[in-house]
Amino acid sequence: MQLTSQKLKKAAHAIHSGALVGVANIERFANAPRGMHPLNIFPDCKSVVSVICPIPRGSYRGINEGTHWPNYTFYSYNRLNTLFRPAVTYSVSCLLEDYGWEAVPVYPGVPERPGLRTPVAPGRPAPEINLNVRIAAVACGLGEIGWSKVFLTRKYGPRVRIGTILTDAELEPDPLVEPGTLCNRCMACARDCPGGAIPHPKEGDPISIAIEDKAYEWGNVHMGRCTLTHHGLNWEASPFLKKDFPGLDLRVRTSDMSEEAAYKLTYPMASARWPASPEFPSNSCIEFYDQIKSHTDYFAVCGARGCIVACSETLEKRGCIEQCNFKTAMRPRPHWQMPPPEKDRTGGIAEGRFPKLYNQPDNAPGKWD
Repeated sequence: MQLTSQKLKKAAHAIHSGALVGVANIERFANAPRGMHPLNIFPDCKSVVSVICPIPRGSYRGINEGTHWPNYTFYSYNRLNTLFRPAVTYSVSCLLEDYGWEAVPVYPGVPERPGLRTPVAPGRPAPEINLNVRIAAVACGLGEIGWSKVFLTRKYGPRVRIGTILTDAELEPDPLVEPGTLCNRCMACARDCPGGAIPHPKEGDPISIAIEDKAYEWGNVHMGRCTLTHHGLNWEASPFLKKDFPGLDLRVRTSDMSEEAAYKLTYPMASARWPASPEFPSNSCIEFYDQIKSHTDYFAVCGARGCIVACSETLEKRGCIEQCNFKTAMRPRPHWQMPPPEKDRTGGIAEGRFPKLYNQPDNAPGKWD
């Protein structure tokens, strides 16, 4: 029995009701950088398959409210990446091989760039060859890349994670999405990014690529600022940083730190240990980060306030994505804000953020009834 693109999509949907699948022929990667080309990994590749898993909209709610952080790491980011997305990618890969076609599931690396290490033999590319999963998903006709560099789908907007499969099966490619179908350069992402990582269109040169006869473009995001904010070293995005490191005022919005340096800085601050002292009574650098990391080997605290939450809110209001008819707004209340470090000595979220119910003492009668 012949395997078609449609059968592959139906099978993925049976595995995960929210999964989306798109297919690109290998010719669409003609302009890919040599160090990021699928043929480096699988020289016999004829088709690239992208698998989309949605992020539950409600997983951002706790951070939006300033009350519950772990859901974002687990269901919006790390565990969605490492458990749920690979499960669908793996199942689709096995289906391809049931039909006699080889399938190469590719786990995306960070950062997404050509490899830099020395080749293992002359004439070989670097050993940490990487695919840009967002660009692959564009080539597979599943959407476009928004100005914030986040991938946008016609069903879920930016609330997705992407898996990639290389195969020697010649599958029918999906039509490309027209550039500008979803992202209209409203700049809500840039305005709401607490790290100032997303540039204004007039700031710097955008990233541009060509796939067949279509040109796609997005902002040259400052990934060092993004990483510092995502991992909680930006006091505008994290109340926990101020609690455990009072007085630390890392000006992320103007930082020129690289993505690699930001990663090297954030993880030791989350897990390094030293003897307790009067100034730092805990023996963990940032205790709450370490608590999240102990369950997931990862921690994230920014809540994607600009690139996903603000973008989703805008796309839903415009009605230009399929999943937009929710009964509650993405952000029904103003977002909590942290005062500048020199003006705040409480180490906590700004006063007056919550409704009266939240200001009751923990032992208030009937509070949890």
